[in-house]
Amino acid sequence: MSKFDTDVVIVGGGPVGMGLAIELGQRGVPVTVVERYEKPQPIPKGQNLNQRTMEHFHFWNAEKELRAARTVPPEYGIGGLTAYRTLLGEYHYDWLKRELVRPYYFTDNERLPQYATEEVLRARAAQIPAIDIVYGWSGETVQQDSDGVTVTIVERNGPARRSLRAKYAVGCDGSHSAIREAAGISQTRRDHDKLMVLLVFRSKKLHDYLKRYPGKSFYNVLHPELKGYWLFFGRVDLGSTFFFHAPVPVGTTKDNFDFTAYLHRAAGAEFPVEFEHIGFWDLRIAVADEYRKGRVFIAGDAAHSHPPYGGFGVNNGFEDARNLGWKLAAALQGWGGETLLDSYDLERRPVFESTASDFIENFIEEDRAFLETHDPEKDREAFETEWKKRELGAAEVQSYEPNYEGSPVVYGPTGGVSGAVGKHEFTARPGHHLAPQDLSTGNKLHEEFGAGFTLIALDPEDNAVTRFRTAAAELGVPLTVIDDSYAGGRERLQARLILIRPDQFVAWAAETPPVDAKAVLKRAAGLP
Repeated sequence: MSKFDTDVVIVGGGPVGMGLAIELGQRGVPVTVVERYEKPQPIPKGQNLNQRTMEHFHFWNAEKELRAARTVPPEYGIGGLTAYRTLLGEYHYDWLKRELVRPYYFTDNERLPQYATEEVLRARAAQIPAIDIVYGWSGETVQQDSDGVTVTIVERNGPARRSLRAKYAVGCDGSHSAIREAAGISQTRRDHDKLMVLLVFRSKKLHDYLKRYPGKSFYNVLHPELKGYWLFFGRVDLGSTFFFHAPVPVGTTKDNFDFTAYLHRAAGAEFPVEFEHIGFWDLRIAVADEYRKGRVFIAGDAAHSHPPYGGFGVNNGFEDARNLGWKLAAALQGWGGETLLDSYDLERRPVFESTASDFIENFIEEDRAFLETHDPEKDREAFETEWKKRELGAAEVQSYEPNYEGSPVVYGPTGGVSGAVGKHEFTARPGHHLAPQDLSTGNKLHEEFGAGFTLIALDPEDNAVTRFRTAAAELGVPLTVIDDSYAGGRERLQARLILIRPDQFVAWAAETPPVDAKAVLKRAAGLP
């Protein structure tokens, strides 16, 4: 009898934990997911799923099901609108136009409440024999030794306790992660000293008002008094249900504040309101000081948290799951080394830190500076000139291109640094996500990728493919070869030979074969 109950225990079966379970389970890795809630919580957070996240759902064989669960018609994209002073005021422009980078991804973006996403993930996980899900339990402690980990879990609504023995544990149990605390992983936090309210409410009249903004799903209101912090409306469905985030005075409770009047001021009009949820959260940036502690990893909100500005949170969490999943599988199946496991922290943590500082906090600072400098009541012409500049800009979408140029397992540029700021290109660049490409057969490149590494060989020199196949066989590294003579692809990708990781990031690219193909594969797999 095995001394292990499973290979990986995942504590937290929200979107990130369940996505990680699917990534591992599809690769044949036995996984146990511990999730405290029998059903997803009906709070519509994490709604904007970008094109990269939808690539994950494609490879998790759940894209079709996710799109079918959408609560707002497809013509309402995941782009939004920014308004000045009030939602229904004179000044507004389109904001966060993610459709501008659609050509660089294999799939379209999507929008639906997080609880609907979780339902799809739970259903997909239930189809995979390698995944065992324990609902109604929470992770309490984790202890580790040289052979594995022991996770203690407790019954949420009862006295029962039990232990699970595994080779690795992953905490996906939220910003107050018990697994992170038990593993001794510290956090660095930047508090903004703002108490925020989350309202979920119904109002058909507000829906009628918003018909003036066709195709929009969320609305960011900038008010000078809030100094760059947002009044943020979003649709949950089409017709009646909305959510609203905004700053409130410290000490605000459900009973001592007029939330209806606050909504009316933010919207610039009165309308009937029926509240479904009133909750509070502190506006802060928090990032773990390491994402790995021996055999314990953390992902999603357990590793990083920030305000829900721009839909970065859940998308970052899904990328954590995809990045960590294939690396854990590689280590467990013998074709990935310790350096590969270490690279999870070295790739994902800099991306989040950059996301927080270069985008989320930068949004606040830029909006604050604009509001302090420009006021249509004082100088309408100057205000309108700057407002139009903001309307034309789309830098936040174009420059958000997470990459791993500084990773130890990619052949990035000398002095490369991993982060969220980059540039979307079709060129195959080590450390960057590979843009889609049609092959000469008419097939889509992304449809041809294997579960392990994939070598794209576009009319290569003699024996180049043979060298890689031989090296892969010697190392036990799974390798799929896409051998294509499509000249247009070579011109677009700027390389004849491209080694793609299981998460569709480029590990290595060149015009000519390497001197040592085995060395290239060893580095990409983190092998000694």
